[in-house]
Amino acid sequence: MRTSVHRASATSFAVAVLLLAAACASSPHTPNTGLTTPATVTSTAPPSSASGTPTATYPATTGTTSTTGTGTSSATPAPTTQSNTLAPTAPIPPSLVGHVVSRIPTSRRVVALTFDAGANGDGVDSILSTLAKEKVAASFYLTGNFVNSFPTLAVRMSAAGRLGNHTASHPHLPTLTDAQVMTQVTSAQTTILRVTGEDPRPLFRFPFGDSGPRDLRLVNDLGYVAVGWTVDSLGWQGTSGGRSVDSVVQRVLGAATPGEIVLMHVGSNPTDHSTLDADALPRIIAGLRAAGYGFVTLDALGGG
Repeated sequence: MRTSVHRASATSFAVAVLLLAAACASSPHTPNTGLTTPATVTSTAPPSSASGTPTATYPATTGTTSTTGTGTSSATPAPTTQSNTLAPTAPIPPSLVGHVVSRIPTSRRVVALTFDAGANGDGVDSILSTLAKEKVAASFYLTGNFVNSFPTLAVRMSAAGRLGNHTASHPHLPTLTDAQVMTQVTSAQTTILRVTGEDPRPLFRFPFGDSGPRDLRLVNDLGYVAVGWTVDSLGWQGTSGGRSVDSVVQRVLGAATPGEIVLMHVGSNPTDHSTLDADALPRIIAGLRAAGYGFVTLDALGGG
């Protein structure tokens, strides 16, 4: 049942990508997002005049695998550990090929929350609790290493939203050969599908946000749309990097714009063990709602 549900979600996502393709510009960063499934909250407020502020890169610390994850309990679902067969995927629309999507193409006051998972799962319990309480769906970009280390967390994250591919081990893809890039992507895809029953296609996020034309071509050829972000919360830098819950909230709210894609992380900073993104999430959701924003999944956008 779980596999069939996610395949249906993947199909609806692919259809939505096709619907959105005509709305995407030909700039180096073509809007789109990585969200599907549970509860969609919408807003009827008029379009905002605020502008997004693309910033920063991924933390190097998300490229490692930790054994210090938390968040398993008797109430959580067990990993599927079943073998699943990859279904064919729809071709990437030409307007999305060779581009990193950094914003949803819409004039509505809507925001997409996305989380990367590569190092540890210390903030997962808090994040999932907040999302469930607020009835907000999110997307989670998982490395294969994270899924192997924290299979139960991966299953819970799949149930809370939509999973995307973040490679097997979070390397700088431009430094790898074609074969190595493809192995990084397909290995993570196989692991995510085996453990959670969910095919991460067509959602892909480059480690460190690091890509070139070749890397985009290879990822697109494997059936993925490259999803970036409008704003990086920088919560991954932790308190040791001069960040705080207040600074994370201010960055996200300050960049609020129709179609904003927010980048956050599920793990803790390895130096100070702070989980700023998880701690800031309730205030981020409340602040965006107070400003008239709702939270959407890609397939809810239709024609924008």
